[in-house]
Order: sequence, then C-alpha cells, then structure tokens
Amino acid sequence: MVESVKKFINKIGIPTFAVGALLVAILIAAAALGQSIPTLLTDILKRVGMNGVLVLAMLPAIKSGTGPNFALPVGIEGGLMAMIVCMQFDFSGWALMAASAVLAIVFCSILGFLYGKLMNAVKGAEMTIATYSGFAIVAFFNILWLAIPFSNRKMGWMLGSGLRETIQLKNYQASRIISDLLAVDIAGVTIPVGVILVLLVFCGVVNLFFRTKTGYAIYAGGGNPRFAEASGLNIDRNRVIANILSTVLAGLGIILYAQGYGYVQLYNGPLNMAFPAVAAVLVGGATASKVSIANVLIGTCLFQGLMTAAMPVANQIFTGTDLSDIMRIIVQNGVILYALTKVKNGGDR
Repeated sequence: MVESVKKFINKIGIPTFAVGALLVAILIAAAALGQSIPTLLTDILKRVGMNGVLVLAMLPAIKSGTGPNFALPVGIEGGLMAMIVCMQFDFSGWALMAASAVLAIVFCSILGFLYGKLMNAVKGAEMTIATYSGFAIVAFFNILWLAIPFSNRKMGWMLGSGLRETIQLKNYQASRIISDLLAVDIAGVTIPVGVILVLLVFCGVVNLFFRTKTGYAIYAGGGNPRFAEASGLNIDRNRVIANILSTVLAGLGIILYAQGYGYVQLYNGPLNMAFPAVAAVLVGGATASKVSIANVLIGTCLFQGLMTAAMPVANQIFTGTDLSDIMRIIVQNGVILYALTKVKNGGDR
C-alpha cells in the first residue's frame, strides 16, 4: 500500500499531490466552518476560465526549450493595447471582443518575434532575461498609457491626460460577456460554459499545432537541440515561432481575463501576472523542459482552486487578519522555487 502511494506521488509529482491534498483539506475545512461549497466551486470555475489561456501560454515556450515564459507581460501588454485601441473607437460588446482579438494577434506577433530573437541571443539565461523583459515592458507601457493622446473620456481621468488605472468594461457592454455565455446552474454551482469552451478550444488548437511538422520540430529542438540541429532543423527559427505563439496566447488570454474580471487593468497590473501562470503549470506536473495540455488544465484547476478557497478559510480562522495575500505569495513562489531547483544548466535538455 505504501509503495503504491509512493509510486502514485512520484508519477504525478510532489507539487501536484501536495497542492491537490491541500485543496481537498481546505474544502473540507470550509464546509466545517459553514462556508458555501457551491459558491466556492463557482468562483473556482470562473477563475479557471479566466486564467486558463494565460497558463496555456507557458506551453509553447517550455516545449521550445526556453523554459517557463516569465515574460508573459510582453503578450499581456500587447493584448491590453489592442483592447484600448478598440475602446478608443467605441467598439462594444462582441465587436469589442472580436476586434481586440484580431488586433492582439497582430501586436503580439510583432512583440513575440522581437522577444523570440532576444531569447535566441541569450541562450542559457532565458528565464532570467525573460523576467527582466517582463518587468521592462510594463515600465515602457506605463509611459505609453500616459503619453499616447487617447481622447475617449470613458478611459481617461476626469482631469489631466493619460488613461485610468482600471477601465470598466460595463461601459462597453463587455463585462463578463463570455463568462456568462451559456452559463448553467447545477446544484447551486454556476458553470461558466462559454469561457470553459473557449479555453478548451484554445487547448485543442495548440494541441493540433504541436502535431504538425513545425510543432514536432519545435518540440525536438527543445528536447534535444544537438540532435535536432544535426538533423537539419532550424532551432532558432522554431524558437521564435514558439515564442510568437506564446506571446499571442498571452495577448488573447488577457482579453479573456479582463472580460471575466470586468475591468481592463493598466500600469502595474500585469507586472506579476507571469508568476501565477508559471506556478499553475508547474503545479500541474510540468517541468522547466516538459509540459502537456493536461499539465495546463490540471495545474490551473488546482492552483486557482487553492487560491480561491484558501483566502476565505484563512480569513475566517484568523479573524481580524488578512492572510490571503501572504498565503498566495508563499504557495505561488514556493512552487516556482521547488521547480527551479530541479533545473540544471537552464533546463533539462
């Protein structure tokens, strides 16, 4: 029995098992404390739908050998710029979502190409440079949000120039437009069918891409670059393609996140958004060099479930304190630290 448990833990990974066990324990504690389990499950499903594509953006970067994409804000800023441009021209509702998605693909493809070139220039230090790149792009866009003369008063301050820190999407009839689509209520649990379907479609498209010739070439170059190069594969080109895909997914992911959140959050909002996504994919069983769609989905469910359920339970147990943010930071960065201790020479290649 003990050996079977050990084999099971080794198979799914210690982070996955630990976070899964902790999530179950927290849900049991929540029920014992009289909290509404259907409400918690509803919130978890909403967060899974909102964050899933951002976590999925990790997959192409890891498969290409550049490791977890700590420069996720590069794509996020591209997606936010796409939304802001469309909102400037008063797009609303589904037109805003569609136009933002198309424009995000354009912006993020350009940013992803430049970022991919950078990753090729700093081989061996990808994760470090990626983190700096993510912070730098946020600082650069902070200047743009103040400097570009956007004239739509629904986005700007009442006095002065520049954009607000948060812009309400309800003014554009786009708040939760996808999250509430086809939503169904089962035993008190509201299932956001629309946003879950969108996430699954994205997962399916990415899975199909990595079954193409280019996808296999990217994976081969990331797994064994010397063999791939000897086989005539253009590793640098494939790494650029993978990082373009990762950046585009980040741009589309922030659009999905923003509509579920109900706001477009600018300035330092995207600064640390890479870390929950990295933590989630690692919780799902991925490493710095190996990942699958299953890792993305399992990790998103476990990590967002833990973050959602732990906050109200901790606050109720420790009345008068707010430990939610502390717990989030400890779990999130603890998982990342554990995963990075398993990395050798920039990745298990």
